[in-house]
Amino acid sequence: MYARATTAQVQPGKMDEFVSIFLDSVLPAARQQKGYKGGLLLTNPDTGKAEIIALWETEADMTTGEGSGYYREQVAKVAHTLAGPPTREAYKVNNRE
Repeated sequence: MYARATTAQVQPGKMDEFVSIFLDSVLPAARQQKGYKGGLLLTNPDTGKAEIIALWETEADMTTGEGSGYYREQVAKVAHTLAGPPTREAYKVNNRE
């Protein structure tokens, strides 16, 4: 299993809108992607930081979304709520409970 961690800084006063768009549009789109196994949306209302962890069955499933434009499309949905471009990193998952 593989994970993509995306870190974003949300503009002040935009966290509720960011979370709403994520839950109503980004998450349903993720569920339609081949190999998507679930994920987490972590937010810190005090700092405005959001961390999204998406789990993928294979590394190929994870990277296909990046190459196909899927990832960029999802970021575009929330871009107006962000203070700058998000960063992302890929990881191999060594355990899951």
